[in-house]
Amino acid sequence: MRRASYYIVFSTIAIAALVLSACGKKKAADGRTDTPISGTIKFAADESFAPIIEEELQTYQYRFPQTHLLPIYTDDNEGMKLLIDQKVNLFFTSHKLLPSEEALIQTKGPIPSVFPIGYDGIAFIVNKENRDSLLTVTQLKQILSGKVSKWNEVSKENSAKDIAVVFDSKASATLHFVADSILGGQKNMSKKIVAAKNTSAVIEYVHNTPNAIGVLGSNWLYDKRDTTNTTFKKGIRVVAVSQTTEAVPSNSWQPYQAYLLNGRYPFVRTIYAIVADPHKALPWAFANFITGPVGQMIVLKAGLLPYRGNINIREVKVDSGK
Repeated sequence: MRRASYYIVFSTIAIAALVLSACGKKKAADGRTDTPISGTIKFAADESFAPIIEEELQTYQYRFPQTHLLPIYTDDNEGMKLLIDQKVNLFFTSHKLLPSEEALIQTKGPIPSVFPIGYDGIAFIVNKENRDSLLTVTQLKQILSGKVSKWNEVSKENSAKDIAVVFDSKASATLHFVADSILGGQKNMSKKIVAAKNTSAVIEYVHNTPNAIGVLGSNWLYDKRDTTNTTFKKGIRVVAVSQTTEAVPSNSWQPYQAYLLNGRYPFVRTIYAIVADPHKALPWAFANFITGPVGQMIVLKAGLLPYRGNINIREVKVDSGK
């Protein structure tokens, strides 16, 4: 996975240029009147990215109070359909456009642009009563594929209950990433997947179900009361993942920023903005804002990994004393 260095480019310059180009324009044939700093639009985002998109949205609208961006949080399939049909001009998801998708968008007129805005981890959560919060990559693949279906197959000390694997949706970006990038295709995935209504429902299901394991984007995990992003939500346990043959505390890692960056945490996905905006107005400006210094700082503070950033990790030795 490529992680770019951060060369600060002030997005306000791009926005200013777009504003100047928008001045004096008449109402477009499609009825749009938005500019980079004013107007009302709808945009789509896979629901698994709702927390980070909401933070970006609040800041952008605070800076530009004449803008009204209305998010549609949906699944990966529906969001792409909205973009292809030009019912929205901006979509946030975790995969680049397929050639067939790009061709369909271009039949509507605009040439789409796709650019990364950050990285998050694919996290696995279990009930706080579950003893298995350390799992290897191999064990997780076996669980996701259905080859291992009971907890005592993971460890003999566990119960013989079935493992209930729960996702936010059967068409979400999270499930698509797991199927394509972890398991090598949808055909290799277990047919016994439980689909909740959304990511909040995944967390609630795992909280109430001792034999469940939930799969979600790591941007949903952090306790917002902790500004250091080192505290996960209460009531669940976040699985630490090992890339070795046996998971022990010393070789297993949770999806913290540092471990996304240095590769210790293995399941990392890219968040993309896909813009198909023939007017290069508000959808384009908002997407570019997220790639600028302020937008990338929001990504960092939200506990994710910015796409652009010189991030230095320093190991600190703490002497507890006597």
